[in-house]
Amino acid sequence: MPSGLGRTLHGEITLIMQPTEIHRYAPLFVVMNAASGSQDTQAVKDVIEHEVHRAGRSVFFRMIEPGQNLAQVAERAVRQAVEHHGVIVAAGGDGTINAVAQAALGQKCAFAVLPQGTFNYFGRTHHIPTDATEAIRLLLDAREAYPVQVGLVNDKVFLVNASLGLYPELLEEREAAKQAHGRSRMVAMWAGLRTLLHRHRHLRLKIQVGSGHMGSRQQTLKTPTLFVGNNQLQLEQLGMPEAPRVTQGQLAAIAVKPQPTWRMLWLAVRGIMGRLGEADEVINFPITEMVVTPLLPIGRRRVKVATDGEISWLTPPLRFTVASTPLNLVCPTPTAFQNQGLRQSTGT
Repeated sequence: MPSGLGRTLHGEITLIMQPTEIHRYAPLFVVMNAASGSQDTQAVKDVIEHEVHRAGRSVFFRMIEPGQNLAQVAERAVRQAVEHHGVIVAAGGDGTINAVAQAALGQKCAFAVLPQGTFNYFGRTHHIPTDATEAIRLLLDAREAYPVQVGLVNDKVFLVNASLGLYPELLEEREAAKQAHGRSRMVAMWAGLRTLLHRHRHLRLKIQVGSGHMGSRQQTLKTPTLFVGNNQLQLEQLGMPEAPRVTQGQLAAIAVKPQPTWRMLWLAVRGIMGRLGEADEVINFPITEMVVTPLLPIGRRRVKVATDGEISWLTPPLRFTVASTPLNLVCPTPTAFQNQGLRQSTGT
């Protein structure tokens, strides 16, 4: 049975868990962004080549240089991986991983990551080491890839989160700070604080949650930001009760009621403390499908949306949903598969 989404008797969506086999000599096609992370790119490339050749495997690099179109490079690399029954590998930060995932979704090849970004939520969630040597050895030893849930906003993939409003502004401020002061969590947090101290506009959003054949509800919401999470680790760190649901075919929607600046700062502190979900000022709910229509000023037809830290301008309405097919990720055996194997071995 192929991996994908199914429905329970109660209409809930669930991920059909079927691993995909990886041939022991499958070649690797590595998309590598020289600008991602703080590690020396050439040193990481040397580690990959050394470990791959030691294992008797083949590796082909596609290096992303300044000015190149990352999406186009990723698409070419995925086509090669499919043609040669290989593994497509994203080596870099969230932006690189997102671009390769976008190209790999729905294609018949295993997907692997060598995380080199600042926060690495996707890699950490799936227990992929940040050390290049450990990560490439894990990849080379793997004989199966496991399905992981992918979020979509219109046709844009997100593995960690998607958002509009204040959060994309925060990301742009953070990226500018990184360019000026280097990539670190302290720089990222300082940039976020500066963004919160600025005056920010509120969005007016028409929101429809659910689909017509399963019933839906609509409301109009005024908020500085709408955040949709698809990463259990990030949601757990924020203290959101919906965190476990993002492994079960759902996403987590989070919005903030209009607040003065000092309250926004207090909410940020609560998020750092892992208690954001307890705040009365926060609206949060699980979704399988949500259509968002921003009420834009006259003359504006698109809205700024961030997906895994990358900014795009999308035309409303914005449809948030779980992709009907998962990514086949190379990672340590997930707990769900370990439990499944245990049940089979014990005959339960």
